[in-house]
Amino acid sequence: MSKPMDLTATFEELIEGDERTLRFGGRLTLARIGELPKQLEALTLPPTRLDISQVDRIDTVGAWLLHKLATKHDASLIGASADTLHLIDQVKSSHTEVKVRPEPLNPVIRVMDEAGSATLTALRTLRGLLGFFGAILIAIYEVIRHRRLRWNAMVTRFELVGVHALAIIGLMSFLIGVVIAQQGALQLSEFGAESLTVNLLGRITTRELGVLMTAIMVAGRSGSAFAAQLGTMKLTEEIDAMRTIGVSPIEALVLPRLLAATLLMPLLGFYSTIISIIGGGIFCWIQLDLPPAAFIAQLQTVIPLTDLWIGLIKAPVFGAIIAMSGCFQGLQVESNAEEVGLRTTAAVVQAIFMVIVLDAFFAVFFSSIGWK
Repeated sequence: MSKPMDLTATFEELIEGDERTLRFGGRLTLARIGELPKQLEALTLPPTRLDISQVDRIDTVGAWLLHKLATKHDASLIGASADTLHLIDQVKSSHTEVKVRPEPLNPVIRVMDEAGSATLTALRTLRGLLGFFGAILIAIYEVIRHRRLRWNAMVTRFELVGVHALAIIGLMSFLIGVVIAQQGALQLSEFGAESLTVNLLGRITTRELGVLMTAIMVAGRSGSAFAAQLGTMKLTEEIDAMRTIGVSPIEALVLPRLLAATLLMPLLGFYSTIISIIGGGIFCWIQLDLPPAAFIAQLQTVIPLTDLWIGLIKAPVFGAIIAMSGCFQGLQVESNAEEVGLRTTAAVVQAIFMVIVLDAFFAVFFSSIGWK
């Protein structure tokens, strides 16, 4: 019985004048390469040629070894077949240097890159919101045409957005009223005009802070809840299941939340304004010795009806923006649970930002039409 052929990768050194040739034999494959890489590292003099005419077989490991050796010592390959050269070329083309710690970017370029990325993200989000708003308008038209509004779902959202929010909004509004009255009285006392604290408190809460602070609270409370609820449903494929059975997620999930926030925001804003005035009135009664009757009488003279209308006009717009932002971000959730948290945070930040921008727009608009 003949002894099996030993095909382990080997090499021998051939020296002819200035030419130093390494002649390889056996198989330059992962299974047969053995200690060859260590032996090549131990060479004292660099080779000028690599002869692979005696190599029986070569794979990507052997091709990588030859490419690395030829590149390191600027050696030429001889005796290679067309297939072997093609394999080495493929290995060479896929060779890229990988840095564990990439070179730090220039600070100016880094800032410009981050600003550009943020701008593109904002534009994509704006485009998505406009498309989402269009889908909502189509859903509203379909609901009106077919008279199929989901009253039970909307009433349930009333409880989440309105009833459960009364306590936190009332406490926040009361404390804000106290703070405005205290700081206003402190500053006005320098001019002997403490009585104008009522003017400051009445107008700023009725016109601006009552609705604005309520919108911020609703965005942090209900807007985040909308995003988390729809995000979880998207993650568990409940929304895809609804589409499969022919139920529109916009009609079933988004519209009830949108209508609940839009309808309840004026009531919550008015409630917040009243509680803020009550908090400031109690402070004025205790600190400034201003009786409640005199406080109310002065409020009636300093608060124009236009301030109340401004608050009631802004409130439903803020509510719609908060609900739309929360639902939009919730429906963008993809692939993993971490995305739910990220989208919920984005919904709150986006809603508060848009509310403040719209409030500034309303302030300029109402001033320009004479509602000062």
